[in-house]
Amino acid sequence: MHIRIPTNTNTIMQVNPMNINRLLQLCSANLPVGGFSFSQGLEFAIENGWIKNQAETASWVTLNMRESVVRTDVAILKRLYMAIEKHDLSQLLYWNQHLLACRESNELLLADTAMGKALVRLLNQLDAIDTRPYEVLFAQADISFVSAFTVAAYLFEIDLLQAQSGYCWTVIDNQVAAATKLVPLGQTQAQNLLFGLNNEIRTWLAIANQLSDDEIGGSLPHLAMASAWHETQYSRLFRS
Repeated sequence: MHIRIPTNTNTIMQVNPMNINRLLQLCSANLPVGGFSFSQGLEFAIENGWIKNQAETASWVTLNMRESVVRTDVAILKRLYMAIEKHDLSQLLYWNQHLLACRESNELLLADTAMGKALVRLLNQLDAIDTRPYEVLFAQADISFVSAFTVAAYLFEIDLLQAQSGYCWTVIDNQVAAATKLVPLGQTQAQNLLFGLNNEIRTWLAIANQLSDDEIGGSLPHLAMASAWHETQYSRLFRS
């Protein structure tokens, strides 16, 4: 069954409730991949006094999304999705390796591969989907969470823009949840942050989807160093 929902541009779009529910399932905090075990450098940034309030948290997450995640993860997610549609396993493997090479610290690489492996294990155990076409990718020693997420989105019949938007949401949700514990932020402040950051996703997707292959990638030295220094931080709530 399809329902018709009016959009802000006075057009009508077809929405499949099952696809929306699958997207919610894939982006849920209950998905057992361990995403909320990692702060992606945020814990050290707060410990070091770089982030002290809601506004500074918003600035940190926005910069990370716009200059790193969007220009690497989200842009490559598009290429992974297209490779899956074309049954091009060589491109799937290529972009998976590209993602891993873009991780600027051991902690960022660990977070990416640990979550990737956890999602692969889950996909292999789900009764309703067939992962056999992706055995070559899943057999790799290291698989990026972005790669596993893209395969899951395709198998769940989630379209590309929804998958990209959902991926952005998972990163934002993770960072805001970490900041809520660490800054700390109140629950209302956290919800205001989520509303504000979510408003940027449309712009971020437009940036990601306009990039050529040689424009992919972004370096944030403060984020990379915060992640690296987190490994030796005296007291930690999150993994390194």
